[in-house]
Amino acid sequence: MARPGDSAELEKLALAAEASLERDDYRKALESATSVLARSKRHPGALRVRAAALCGLLRLEEAEEAYLEACRAAPTDLALLQDAASFFLERGAEDGREEFLERGLELSRRGDKLALRARDQEAAAGFALLEGAFLRDLGEPRAALERFEEALARDRDGAEARLERALTLFELCRFEEARAELLEVAKAYPDEALVHHTLGLIAERAGEDEESARLFARAHLLDPEGFPAPVVLSQKAFDRAVERALRALPNRVRTYLSNVAIAVEDVPQDDDLLASDPPLSPEILGLFRGAPLGAKASMDPWSHFPSSIVLYQKNLQRFARDRRELEDEIGVTLVHEVGHFLGLDEDELWERGLG
Repeated sequence: MARPGDSAELEKLALAAEASLERDDYRKALESATSVLARSKRHPGALRVRAAALCGLLRLEEAEEAYLEACRAAPTDLALLQDAASFFLERGAEDGREEFLERGLELSRRGDKLALRARDQEAAAGFALLEGAFLRDLGEPRAALERFEEALARDRDGAEARLERALTLFELCRFEEARAELLEVAKAYPDEALVHHTLGLIAERAGEDEESARLFARAHLLDPEGFPAPVVLSQKAFDRAVERALRALPNRVRTYLSNVAIAVEDVPQDDDLLASDPPLSPEILGLFRGAPLGAKASMDPWSHFPSSIVLYQKNLQRFARDRRELEDEIGVTLVHEVGHFLGLDEDELWERGLG
């Protein structure tokens, strides 16, 4: 517990911790925040800095506990809630763990209610944006789109919300709407590589080969690490890589596949994407078409059609950073779709390491 005479020194230390964090000096920020917390265990600013510094030092499990502790200590601190939700969004995206996304979604919804109650439109727009990102990562793109539109209603100049809305329209296969939105974003942010890359994907689907090549090249120039040049194989070389991946499957699985066609296409067809609700992502790497093994005698009117596995060459080539990674991913994608043929759902695939 801080004594009254210590308050000035305590706040000086807290400000020093904030300043170190802003300079990305995470060790110094952690040291200063720890000093504050030694005297005032529930100091909200120090708790937030400590969590952020641990995150910056990649001590992620400690950061997770620190953020949760901070949110318990200061449950109405909007800046803290936004930082904590952003942390769980990043962890969920990196680790693919739904519990991180669910936790972050709850924090963003709590922050949204508090921001609206405080009539803080800027914070409310930020929480709506976060909520949309969580919903999209949780496989609810339509609900996500509503939240991005709400973020724009609260902050009409919000370029990030406009970009997220465009990306969600793309994921929902509303390609021309996404293109129109992205072109507007590009006017304000001409050096945003993701905008050019996504416009390239849309142009590619529309058969605009020269335009898509120009847009992909622009994205690569702006962010060569985020958008590396694709590994391009000839059709014959790609087919040979698929054949090697097939030979690597266990004999029993290859036996099951004796009546399953393995096909290669450039990118997914609209009909395949829109056959699901919500639609499949245009950037999927492969797809199983048909009825799973053992379901042929069901009442499904489509079950008599032959089953097939499709691999999408251009999407796979964009996914990989070199020839070896491409060949590895061909194998991983093939095994994933074989899992669907065997009747496994997405959760079961993840449990078996096939996700």
